[in-house]
Amino acid sequence: MGSHDDMTGDAMDTAVHDAERVARRDDAVRAAVEQGLLAPGSPLVGLLDVTGIRESAAALRAAFDALVAPGTPVLHAFAVKATPLVPVLRLLREEGIGAEVASPGELALARAAGLRPEMTVLDSPAKTPAELREALALGIAVNADNPQELDRIDALMRSATSRSPLGIRVNPQVGGGSIEATSTATATSKFGVALRDEGAREWVVRAYQDRPWLTRLHAHTGSQGIPLSLMAQGVAAAYALAEEINRRIGRRQITTLDIGGGLPVNFASDATTPTYAQYARLLGEAVPGLFDGRYGLVTEFGRSLLAKHGTVVARVEYAKSAGGRPVAVTHAGVQVATRTVYAPGSWPLRIGAYDGKGRPKEGPAVVQDVAGPACFSGDLLAEGATLPLLEQGDHAAALDTGAYYFAHHYAYNSLARPGIYGFTPDGAGGIDFATVREAQSLDEIVAESGGAHAASLTTLTTSKRR
Repeated sequence: MGSHDDMTGDAMDTAVHDAERVARRDDAVRAAVEQGLLAPGSPLVGLLDVTGIRESAAALRAAFDALVAPGTPVLHAFAVKATPLVPVLRLLREEGIGAEVASPGELALARAAGLRPEMTVLDSPAKTPAELREALALGIAVNADNPQELDRIDALMRSATSRSPLGIRVNPQVGGGSIEATSTATATSKFGVALRDEGAREWVVRAYQDRPWLTRLHAHTGSQGIPLSLMAQGVAAAYALAEEINRRIGRRQITTLDIGGGLPVNFASDATTPTYAQYARLLGEAVPGLFDGRYGLVTEFGRSLLAKHGTVVARVEYAKSAGGRPVAVTHAGVQVATRTVYAPGSWPLRIGAYDGKGRPKEGPAVVQDVAGPACFSGDLLAEGATLPLLEQGDHAAALDTGAYYFAHHYAYNSLARPGIYGFTPDGAGGIDFATVREAQSLDEIVAESGGAHAASLTTLTTSKRR
C-alpha cells in the first residue's frame, strides 16, 4: 500500500498531466483552424489527444502493477463500445491494452486493429450460436451471460476443442448508482446470472462443478454515477464466490477474475478524478486476496481511458437570442451528443469557448445556450452555460468527449458523422494531425439510406397491383 506521501505525489503528478492536457487541447483547437480542419466547409470535427491516451493506458497498467504479486497475469481489455475506432484500438494495443467486445462488429474492429485472440474478451447478453462458434474457434475468452447461453457453449464444447478461456458472468446485485439506465448490478439488471435470486448461487456452483473447463468468473458493477465503494463491493462479491466455488470443488478451478471496468469520470472540471491508482488501492483494502497472485485479473475499462482525451469542436454558425438569453447555434448537437441532449441531467457537458482563430475566448462570463443543428427545440449541448459570449464564427468545444461521443452517432436529420483527427505536439511548438475517421460524405448518407434501391418500393407496389 502507498504511503500518504506517495498518494500526495500521485495527486501532484495527475495535476501536472491535467494541466498539460488542457494546454495540448488549446493548441490543437487553434491548429485545427489554422490547418483548415475546422472551416466554414467543415464546421464540426472530433479531436483525440494521442499523448493523453498513452498516459491513461500507462496509468492503468501502473496502478495494478503496483499491487499485484509478481508474475500475476493481468489483461486490461478496453471496452470497444466506448470508442469504436480502429486506430484507437491499434494505439491502445501498442500500449499493452486488449479489447472487450460485445458484438460481431466490435470483434471485427478489434481484429482489424490487430488484437490477438488472447487479448480479446467477448461479453454480450445476446450472443448468437455463430458468434460463440467463431469466438471458440479463434480462442477468444467468453463470459457466458445466462444458463441458456451456457447450454449453447456446452454443445459447442462437445463437438470441438477450444483454447478459449471460459467463464460465467454474475450480477452481484449490490445496487445501482445515480444513473439508472447505465447501472449494471441492480436487482433486475439484464446482465449476468442474478446471484441473489433464489437458487442462483447454487446453480452457479454446480455449473462449475460440472464443467472443469470453466476457469473464469466475471462481474461488472462499475459505470458512470457508481461510487467506488459500490464497485469494490461488486468485486468483493465475485471474489467471495470464486473462493467458495474453488473450496467446494476442492481445487483451484477458477484461476482468473474478470472485474469489469466502469471507473466514473469527472465531467465537472479538467481534473482527473478518481484515478486508477485510487481505485486499485481501494480494491487492495476491500478485497485483500485479489492481488496475492492466486488469481489472474482482467479489467474492462472504457470511458475512463478515453473521455478526457477527446473534444468535439463546432463552428458557431449563428448567434441570436430568445427570451433575453443568448443562443449560439452550432453544428454539434444530438447527432454527436445523444445522451447529453436526451438526458442532460445525467450527462451534462462542459463547453469551452474559442474565437474564430481557435484561441481560448476571453471576456465576461455570460449565461447562454449552446444549441445544435437538429430540428427540435431540445437539441442543446448546454442550457444556461456560463462562459464568454459566443459569437458568429467562434467555436464551441464540447469537452471530455473522447468516449461514447464518437461512438453513438445518431443520424437525426441525416446529419453527417464528423471527421475525427488524432493529434500530438510536433516538438517545435506546433501540432501534427492524423486522420482517424474521415467525415461522412453526402453520397455515403444516400447509400446508407437505401439509395441503391430507390425504386424498390414502387416496383413492389406495381407488381402487386398486377
